[in-house]
Amino acid sequence: MSVTYAASTGIFTIHTDNTTYQMKVDSLGYLLHLYYGKKTEGRMDYLLTYADRGFSPNPYEVQSERLYSLDTLPQEIPCAGNGDYRSPAVIIQNPDSSVCCDFRYVTHTISSGKYALQGLPAVYANEEEAQTLEIILRDAVSDVQLHLLYGVLPKYDIITRSVRIENRGEEPVYLYKVQSACLDMVHGDFDLLTFHGRHCMERNLERTPVGHNMQAVGSRRGMSSHQFNPLVILADRDTTETAGRCWSMQFVYSGGFRAEAGKDQFGGTRLQMGLSEERFHYPVKPGQTFTAPEVIMSYSSCGLARLSQNLHACIRHHVCRGPMKTQTRPVLINSWEAAYFDFTGSTIYNLAKEAHDLGIEMVVMDDGWFGKRDTDSSGLGDWTVNEEKLGESLGSLVSRINDLGMKFGIWVEPEMISEDSHLYREHPDWAMVIPGRKPLIGRSQLVLDFARKEVVDGIFEQICNVLDQANIEYVKWDYNRCIADVYSAATDDQGTVLYDYILGLYDFLERLHQRYPHVMIEGCSGGGGRFDAGMLYYTPQIWCSDNSDAIDRLRIQYGTSFGYPISAVGSHVSICPNEQNGRITPFKTRGIVAMYGSFGYELDPARLTDAEREEIRQQVREFKEIAPLIHDGLYYRLTSPFDSPVAAWASVSEDQKEVLLNAVQLEIHGNMPVTYVRLQGLRPGAIYENIVTGDRYASDALMDTGMPIPVEYREYYSYRYRLRLCEED
Repeated sequence: MSVTYAASTGIFTIHTDNTTYQMKVDSLGYLLHLYYGKKTEGRMDYLLTYADRGFSPNPYEVQSERLYSLDTLPQEIPCAGNGDYRSPAVIIQNPDSSVCCDFRYVTHTISSGKYALQGLPAVYANEEEAQTLEIILRDAVSDVQLHLLYGVLPKYDIITRSVRIENRGEEPVYLYKVQSACLDMVHGDFDLLTFHGRHCMERNLERTPVGHNMQAVGSRRGMSSHQFNPLVILADRDTTETAGRCWSMQFVYSGGFRAEAGKDQFGGTRLQMGLSEERFHYPVKPGQTFTAPEVIMSYSSCGLARLSQNLHACIRHHVCRGPMKTQTRPVLINSWEAAYFDFTGSTIYNLAKEAHDLGIEMVVMDDGWFGKRDTDSSGLGDWTVNEEKLGESLGSLVSRINDLGMKFGIWVEPEMISEDSHLYREHPDWAMVIPGRKPLIGRSQLVLDFARKEVVDGIFEQICNVLDQANIEYVKWDYNRCIADVYSAATDDQGTVLYDYILGLYDFLERLHQRYPHVMIEGCSGGGGRFDAGMLYYTPQIWCSDNSDAIDRLRIQYGTSFGYPISAVGSHVSICPNEQNGRITPFKTRGIVAMYGSFGYELDPARLTDAEREEIRQQVREFKEIAPLIHDGLYYRLTSPFDSPVAAWASVSEDQKEVLLNAVQLEIHGNMPVTYVRLQGLRPGAIYENIVTGDRYASDALMDTGMPIPVEYREYYSYRYRLRLCEED
């Protein structure tokens, strides 16, 4: 059993293959956190210490005994109003307007399988793969119950957490803060790893010491955002890729979030993650239950690489869904950088024909095929095929492309509306606009009110009418502005809007998944503005960034790799000079970088040289051969592209028989020294052979001293080494 409960001590213990999580119901009924770390046996309640701490209040039951205070004890779900002045995970306003809750243990259940969350994405697993622990706490005065959910996937060292808040009282209560997971560490000096960025430069790693202050990252933009990713890692100060303790929290949610970390007055550290508090005040009426999104947690005692591999495996196998979730996806070409809005059906057909000659398997018709849409200032919301522009029906175009042996995909942006559209003229109230105020405009578009069911239903019907017209096997789902005008006619309480919007989005995507299970959906939000585990539940790959420059992508994909599997990364080779930053990089380097994802192209093959076209043929052949190792192998970050002259990374098969080492020279100087890249994850005491040159290397030397990366005096030159284990004769 992964989950056990000892009634005599009140201790819950959760074991995974390599970790242990422990908590305790104490004599007052409070649920205290004890331990989360390397797998161990025994009781860890000896870690709790009690002392008379001035100005830390005591529960009424202890009377003159001043040694007990929730202000100084580690908790599983700290709440506002019970004497803990640190950052709470839950804030509830009672019917009398008081802000207070005092949750005590009632009961628990342990069951096989993994819990699901109504209307929300979550990790899934069968009865043999997982267990669920549900602990029920209750506030006796308000009769509000707190259901703490723990999902355990032992094989991947994964523990998930969620919260359900049930109002069993007779009057409504209001939620002002709900965080799904809290981790109290009784001592230690830690760093917090977060991933910041901007449009076209997402998920840059930042590592800062946790001190006696509150560090917080999050999003108030209505989406998880380009600016901060809903993934945080707490690590010992000396933790590296290969050694040291580290803990992660990853939010399975695509809207506003908040993650916090801070050291308290006595040296303890609290890490927590959940919904953003801003613009959130959610009523829970009698008999109703509010469900908070899930947090995925993992722990590694041997460095950041193992932590990332745990998260990769969990998301790839137990978050992503659909028939393509573990398959190598078709190599595609997207029409955007080839034609932008200026295309006809013949343009798309000729692009497909050129691409097919190069071994590419799918063409995607991007923005501009619908309504009156020749620029980005009109047409959104009118999801009807512009047959006049195409010169034929969608069915005819797709049929001709299929006859070439090519698959077909299409771009949509269902959550948005243009003021210059038939839909806006018919239903202006469907746009999110604050009454009496002029709306804020982003990319000449407004956001549709997906908190309203009739809006979701109306757009869903339009999109289905398009998908039913032809053999469409791929949909690129875009979302190109943030939510600023937070208002919905669906409710009198605007504190529910942003959360209900995401529920509407998930409802749409779930229905699309059920109706078209064969269709591969790629998420996108100006590239990586909604790159989160919540979207990956519905869209098993996400366009990683609108920036397709190979050198910038090294940094973007480096940060992404800390929490997300390589197969989830949409990554393409584009033209040079690059249209985002003007940089010129070798075609080979662009290919090596883009292959670490779900691979494709953003260019017009007709404008390439014969040599470049032949290079594409070689890249496609190579990708199909090595994709299983890239996507299924264990991923290792060997250097940081932020502070090393060489960006290097590797994939190693789980049986350690195959290795793919990649390196890109980021700096060129006169008389450059050689960079030695130390490999990871090889079989100790073994010999590996370069399958191209036949050179042989001792695995221990490769991991201890490294592989020399030769200096080619060419800018951004790249290298790829394919090694295989030399089996004993």
